Amino acid sequence: MLLNKIKEKLPSKGDAKDDLLVGLDIGTEFVKALIARVEGDNLEIIGVGRARQDLSDMHGGAIADIGGVVRNCEDALSQAEQQAGAQGRRAVIGIAGELVKGFTSTIRYKRPQPDRALDINEMEFIIEKVQERAQVKAQSQIAIETGNTDVEVKLVNSAIVSIHIDGYKVSNPIGFQGKDVAIQIYTAFAPMVHIGALERAAGELDLDLVAVAAEPFAVSRSVLGTDASSNFTAILTDVGGGTTDIAVVNDGGVEGTKMFGIGGRSFTRTIAGDMELSYDDAEKLKVNVDDANLKSSVATQVNASIDKTLEVWLGGVELALSEFDSVDHLPNRILLCGGGSSLVKLVDALKEQDWYKDLPFTKRPSIQHISPKDVVGIEDKTNSSLDHTFITAMGLLRVGYDTIVGSTETDSVKEKLNRILRV
Repeated sequence: MLLNKIKEKLPSKGDAKDDLLVGLDIGTEFVKALIARVEGDNLEIIGVGRARQDLSDMHGGAIADIGGVVRNCEDALSQAEQQAGAQGRRAVIGIAGELVKGFTSTIRYKRPQPDRALDINEMEFIIEKVQERAQVKAQSQIAIETGNTDVEVKLVNSAIVSIHIDGYKVSNPIGFQGKDVAIQIYTAFAPMVHIGALERAAGELDLDLVAVAAEPFAVSRSVLGTDASSNFTAILTDVGGGTTDIAVVNDGGVEGTKMFGIGGRSFTRTIAGDMELSYDDAEKLKVNVDDANLKSSVATQVNASIDKTLEVWLGGVELALSEFDSVDHLPNRILLCGGGSSLVKLVDALKEQDWYKDLPFTKRPSIQHISPKDVVGIEDKTNSSLDHTFITAMGLLRVGYDTIVGSTETDSVKEKLNRILRV
């Protein structure tokens, strides 16, 4: 196959450079592969690849056919490796779907010796308690939704949101005295069956799986970078082929993530059903609905089908955001990424319709796409004209960097604690 021919001309996996990272975004519609070189605190993208998935390969953002997905990943990786002229072995793969649960948990811990200064060991103990509580909550939610009380879940991502000692917010808790410690930690869990499929795919691709990342968390990492004191605030919305993933970020902390099973394919399927067309023909009409050469009668039908699904999708966005009940006010900025967000009518609906009025916004939110230029510390050296559809893959590279980089003396305490959390 093509990948094997390319590999014959490249260094063997044993010779793969340790300074290379692979971000593999296994989406419902496309597999996207990025190869990046680690340059200090920055990442330089040197290889880009993309391959279309078959309809039966993915379901609801999760792998349905491991063999089919592996073949598509091979195609995307071969393109990236050929462009990079090198192979990356260490990889980060994204995970999405309605059964991936991400939320912020708060635990209040009364210290038995309030006069003693906090140290790293005590913070590790508190963090472990938060994660245990969050896992029970995630397992319970997934059990209810699947009807399977024996479902196994695994922690995929964690990050500190905030720390308070006796009511005062601190960025560096070490050395403080106090009785009441309240710590907020974002955690994301996924069913073991989904993670197992990704691990199997990585094995067949001969990749070392550095991390599995909840995709909305990866998107948030793409815009936050390495700044532990970031005050970045926004609602990040990744509209993929099978799901829409939402992350609320407030003052640099991930308040939580929500996912629902409506994406770009839902619009295509509605057009196909309403107009009695094949999926491929319906996809072409959806993509070209604004083409001046399209018959007006056909365009009217396509737009009517899009509007029908759009109403349901907006309801999903409203419902997902309403579940962030711990947030006093939602950020007044929505940043979009993912192939599904390329649909012009979707963007216009967010900008113009009144879907937001029953939510805790202080004003109508502004809407824009995330540009690769907005991604912190990652630069495209390939001149491939990356756009908002590659933001998730870029975020996966950042998660990989976070995972593999060693702790240094210059790290802030918050960064060191976040390293404790990474799996």
